[in-house]
Amino acid sequence: VQLQASGGGVVQAGDSLRLSCTVSGHTFSSYNMGWFRQAPGKERKFVAAINWSNDHTYYADSVKSRFTISRDNAKNTVYLQMNSLKPEDTAIYCCAADYSRSGSYYGASAYDYWGQGTQVTVSS
Repeated sequence: VQLQASGGGVVQAGDSLRLSCTVSGHTFSSYNMGWFRQAPGKERKFVAAINWSNDHTYYADSVKSRFTISRDNAKNTVYLQMNSLKPEDTAIYCCAADYSRSGSYYGASAYDYWGQGTQVTVSS
């Protein structure tokens, strides 16, 4: 299973970005999917997740109402729409796949496969 994240970049505060993560090597619709981020010198943190059946989403409090996670099973892709970006959103964003459908969305240990990450930099 391979995960390829893309869509990061350098933006100003208040701008928007959409991250994409394409999964290959297995049936994408079987996975719960998540996004995590890691800022320099800080630990990796949960951002958002969506379940395999595409009817439940989960968000960190810090991004709720600004970020939206979605998936397109026909394209084997999960998205993270990020609006009203803030400098504190600056981090490397990684997508992750939970094949075992652990039912635990917030912890990194629930996920079996990880992408390489894409850098998001938000300037003030």
